[in-house]
Amino acid sequence: MNNSEVQKIAEKSNSWPFVEARNLRDRLKQIGSKSGEENEPPVLFETGYGPSGLPHIGTFGEVARTNIVRFAFQTLTGKNTKLICFSDDMDGFRKVPENVPNKTLLENYIDHPLTNVPDPFGKFDSFGAHNNSKLKEFLDRFSFEYEFISATNCYKSGKFNNALKKILLHYEDIKNVILPTLGEERKKTYSPFLPVCPKSGKVLQVNITSIDNKNNTVSYFDEDSKTTVTVSILGGACKLQWKCDWAMRWLALGVDYEMSGKDLSESVILSSKILRILGFSPPSGFSYELFLDNNGEKISKSKGNGLSIEEWLRYGTAESLSLFMFTNPKRAKRLFFDIIPKTTDEYFSHLKKYNEQTDDEKINNPVWHIHKGLPKINDLPVTYTLLLNLASVCHANDTDTVWGYVSSYASDIKRTDEIEELINLAVNFYKEMIEPQKKYRLPSDKEKKGITELIEILSTLDKETSSDEIQSIIFSIGKKLDYKNLRDWFKGLYETVLGQPEGPRMGSFIKLYGIETTKELLEKVLEGELVKE
Repeated sequence: MNNSEVQKIAEKSNSWPFVEARNLRDRLKQIGSKSGEENEPPVLFETGYGPSGLPHIGTFGEVARTNIVRFAFQTLTGKNTKLICFSDDMDGFRKVPENVPNKTLLENYIDHPLTNVPDPFGKFDSFGAHNNSKLKEFLDRFSFEYEFISATNCYKSGKFNNALKKILLHYEDIKNVILPTLGEERKKTYSPFLPVCPKSGKVLQVNITSIDNKNNTVSYFDEDSKTTVTVSILGGACKLQWKCDWAMRWLALGVDYEMSGKDLSESVILSSKILRILGFSPPSGFSYELFLDNNGEKISKSKGNGLSIEEWLRYGTAESLSLFMFTNPKRAKRLFFDIIPKTTDEYFSHLKKYNEQTDDEKINNPVWHIHKGLPKINDLPVTYTLLLNLASVCHANDTDTVWGYVSSYASDIKRTDEIEELINLAVNFYKEMIEPQKKYRLPSDKEKKGITELIEILSTLDKETSSDEIQSIIFSIGKKLDYKNLRDWFKGLYETVLGQPEGPRMGSFIKLYGIETTKELLEKVLEGELVKE
């Protein structure tokens, strides 16, 4: 497809990245900016990060999704774009995270800017710098093109000065937007500006007693010295409250697009109102649903619950992680280990379908977006789930054991880096997630009868028998055994043969594991040897 053909399809595509791209294009037309002049600035996409804790997989998700919209927009319009990853590292340190060392050290720095809080890991100048580095590390791992921007640098260098002056000029109007959303106690001390205390270095939430637009200062009463303190709002001597800070950042940096989590929906509304007070239009964007941990709770940087990026990549491919982020961004999703095999197989399923699809279908296929329009060709003969169950049955400690079965199953397959990686991930998952939980049981009398018949029929088959034929045989045995629900028959096989409540398509598994070796395994089940082991 050439560019014009792709753009025609993109115009009518219901794929959410193209919906977002069209919304952004329409916004730019409406406000008359970046409309095609020769030296127009790039359309600016932003993602925000609060480095109060280690970056988690949700942080990655926001960057990945923003990049997907960015590519869709470039495809649709041909315009230059830029992504900035902004760290709010001048924010006051509110609480000690649960997942860091040296907690006692950090307790002495509550309310200090994150870039003034010591690094509990002892590797960087500050906790903020440490977390910023971790953010950049994982963004670089996925080869994202971005510019990192630090709030501390922007405040202290004066980059935000002009926007801060505008905030001061509209001080009362901005307060009037925020005050109705606050409790009675908070209303008494609320101000858009948070002075950084000249003595303690803390970011203060204090009542501002007066403002001076001419000298760009604010004043507050210091309870310790019983005196009025006057500080500049410029050069990092003040930090803005969160919702006002967000609006100011959009203005100062010229942000055109930023998405955010559903928990920030009210903040988006209020920040947009503030930006309109300043005379500018809010950026485009949408609200995505949150990730939940295994207990259904929102994942958190400070708690460290849910999955880390490192954990996902120990058990699943990078592409599967990108697919998880792409799929249904407006639906809350549970983010735990057991989704990794399923998502990995879904990725390869999408990839396999791609080459058989029409042009319209290809652009709506997730792999088109994940690989920026150039998905790699792949047709693996086995699924991740099959490899996982193979590793489980043969108690694999290394990839060589699993590879032996795979190479027998598909004699023409080459041991590429990709298949090697997939086998290695499956072995990791089996050893660390499945093996500790495996629990075999003895078969019931009905199951013994079915397994005995299966062994007898397998003895009559040869290597050319297909997985579909084997699957049909297993179905037939289950029907003859008078199961009201055939799922119970398969569940019994999983629990007695694999030591787990769920498993693969048995026909495909037996074909991969081998008919003779499967017979031997089933005989062990009848003898109760797996339970003894």
